[in-house]
Amino acid sequence: MGMNNYEFWFVVGSQFLYGPEVLETVDRRAHEMVDVMNASGRLPCRLVYKLTVKTSDEADNVVKAANYDDRCAGIVTWCHTFSPSKLWIGGLSRLQKPWCHFATQYNREIPNDEIDMDFMNLNQAAHGDREHGFIGARLRAPRKVVAGYWQDEDTQLRLGSWMRTAVGAAFSRELRIMRFGDNMRDVAVTEGDKVEVQKKLGWQVNTWPVGLLVETMDKVTDAEIDALMDEYTAAYDLATDDLETVRYQAREELAMQKLLDENKCRAFSNTFQDLYGMRQLPGLATQHLMAKGIGYGGEGDWKVAGMTAILKAMSEGMTGGTAFMEDYTYHLVKGNEYSLGAHMLEVCPSVAAGRPRIEVHPLGIGDREPPARLVFEGHAGSAIVVSLIDMGGRLRLICQDIECVKPIMDMPNLPVARVMWRAMPDFVTGLECWITAGGAHHTVFSYDVTAEQMRDWARIMDIEFVHITKDTTVESLEHDLMLSDLMWKLK
Repeated sequence: MGMNNYEFWFVVGSQFLYGPEVLETVDRRAHEMVDVMNASGRLPCRLVYKLTVKTSDEADNVVKAANYDDRCAGIVTWCHTFSPSKLWIGGLSRLQKPWCHFATQYNREIPNDEIDMDFMNLNQAAHGDREHGFIGARLRAPRKVVAGYWQDEDTQLRLGSWMRTAVGAAFSRELRIMRFGDNMRDVAVTEGDKVEVQKKLGWQVNTWPVGLLVETMDKVTDAEIDALMDEYTAAYDLATDDLETVRYQAREELAMQKLLDENKCRAFSNTFQDLYGMRQLPGLATQHLMAKGIGYGGEGDWKVAGMTAILKAMSEGMTGGTAFMEDYTYHLVKGNEYSLGAHMLEVCPSVAAGRPRIEVHPLGIGDREPPARLVFEGHAGSAIVVSLIDMGGRLRLICQDIECVKPIMDMPNLPVARVMWRAMPDFVTGLECWITAGGAHHTVFSYDVTAEQMRDWARIMDIEFVHITKDTTVESLEHDLMLSDLMWKLK
């Protein structure tokens, strides 16, 4: 489902101690808060007020309902008054959806002339939130805490950001990944435990033969290709006279899309070592599928294919861009060091600074015809790169902050999409930290998704998270990795 198809349940905490008038006020205010926040335009999904919990049965029942409602991507709880935490134990222990503890209060200011004990009894969010927070900590329940005034823009944006993360978790649990063939021979980091990944992340990762793709390609009609060619020319500049090669890419894309749709898959991988029966490695075909939200992993890397799909789902409607990426080569001039991110063909045009060009060039690998591909530069700005690796017994999600620049040279003979950046905290330290943590050469690159969202996603999925920031040192990272290794061995 898309972002607009999900909703989040707003569940308020109180108790009978304060009498019916207080509970009526709490209910009225909860409706008002939801209406105002939904109308703000800052929440990517609809917030739905469900009830004010006053008993353990109410807590249990609303959680059971949330767990089995496919539209519900998570719950947002807030304690308007003091809500005794023991009544939440059963419900929160059963909760299978992401949970955000929203620490706010209805009134912005303390009304100096009006404040009395009636006001104090009604407006006990400070009291209630601490009780509610304790039970979350006591249960060791994964949760996001968002604090701030509910009408403030920054507070609403943080809540909306967490909603995107929760949608990423819901998307992950339904994700199916199509592998055309196996991964590239003798490569270590693209391997992984598919059973553990399905248990932890929900992904179903299976293989379809390349021969089936070729059979499907043979059934694609000229009319279908003509229609897709119109899409290409509407979105990209056609910088080649070799239309037959471009049409072959369209044939590949249409066939892959049909198989993905038939099998309800939202991501795929392939490898240039298994192109049996195909004339070209899919380049433009893969790039255009990614532009439509499909995840991709080169060289059979199904883990990065899945993560690309998830980050694209989380950033739906945003315009910075998210792409499959690879650290390709370095610029090591002292004081002016950069990474050049690219791939043989398959970088998503959503990250382009300008209008991409369709070009045809030899690939130099894979022993096939020169394929059509999109060529462009990425734009400047802050971004992240993310790598999911299998540590044997657990999954580790590595996230690094980066700062992208306009490529410092034209590179006129490099016919691929490219992005240039400096990794945090600086090139040398950032590179040493990435390698120390075991980060892969394939990543998901995103201007839209944040490190905070990835940390929240890892918490929801119960996997290890490593964040390389402007303040990270090799020594601190090694220490954190050692402690994390001990912790995960005990879990």
